[in-house]
Amino acid sequence: MKKILAGNWKMNQTQSETRRFFSALAQAIPSSAKPSPALELRLFAPTLSLETALGCARELETSTRVKILIGAQNVHWESRGAFTGEVSGPMVQEIGIQSALVGHSERRQFFGETDQTVRRRMLSLLEQGFAVMVCIGENRSERESGRTLAVLETQMRALLEPLESPVTNAISQGRLSVAYEPVWAIGTGLTASPEQAQEAHTFIRQYFPRTPILYGGSVTPQNLPELLAKPNIDGALVGGASLKPESFQALWLSFLT
Repeated sequence: MKKILAGNWKMNQTQSETRRFFSALAQAIPSSAKPSPALELRLFAPTLSLETALGCARELETSTRVKILIGAQNVHWESRGAFTGEVSGPMVQEIGIQSALVGHSERRQFFGETDQTVRRRMLSLLEQGFAVMVCIGENRSERESGRTLAVLETQMRALLEPLESPVTNAISQGRLSVAYEPVWAIGTGLTASPEQAQEAHTFIRQYFPRTPILYGGSVTPQNLPELLAKPNIDGALVGGASLKPESFQALWLSFLT
C-alpha cells in the first residue's frame, strides 16, 4: 500500500505566496534527497493558485527530482452549467490538474455538502479520470456520544452503495484514497490519540481494503511519527503544517525515517 502525504492549503496561499513557498522548499531539500516510489506527495491549492502551483511543482521536480501532485480543493459534479462560484472538471483539467479533494469537513460544515453530494462529486471525478481523495469523519458531539463508528459507516455506505464501476476501477488503478478527519480535531490543536485514530482506520479498512487511508486532524511533524506507526494509517492530510516549507519538509521526512 503506497503512503501519501497531502497538504490542504484551504483558503491560503496567493499566487505570489505559492511561488515563495516552492522557492523556499527547493532550497530546503538536501541535494542528497532521493524520491521514494512508495511515497506520494500532494498539495491541494486554492483555485486561483492552481496553475501557479502546478508550474512551480514542475520546476521543483526538474531541479530536485521531488514530485508533488497538485490538486483542486473542490470540483463540481457537472461539467458545465448554472452553478455560480463552482469550478468543473474540464476547467481544472485544461490547466493540467488531475487530482481533487472531495467532501472535506469544512465543505460539509460551511457550504451544505452532504453525503449524497460528496458521492456525486466523487463518481463524476472518477469517471473523468481524476485521482480523488474523499474525506469522512465525525464531529465532537458524535464522538462524545459514542457514535463515531456509526457515523463513519453511514458516510461510507453513502459512498459505496450501490458500488459503481467508476469506484471499482479507481480502486484497482490506485486513483481513490480516503482521509479520516475527526472534525473535532481540525484547527483546534486537538489530535485523536494514535489508538483512537487506529480504531477508526481499522473500521474504515473493512470498507476500503485496497485503498490508502490517511489521517487528518491537526497533524504536525511532532505527532505524525506516532500516527504512522499504526498499521492501518497510510498517510496524512495536513492543514496548517503544510503552509510552511520547513514544516512540510519535516512531515515528508517523517515518512522516510
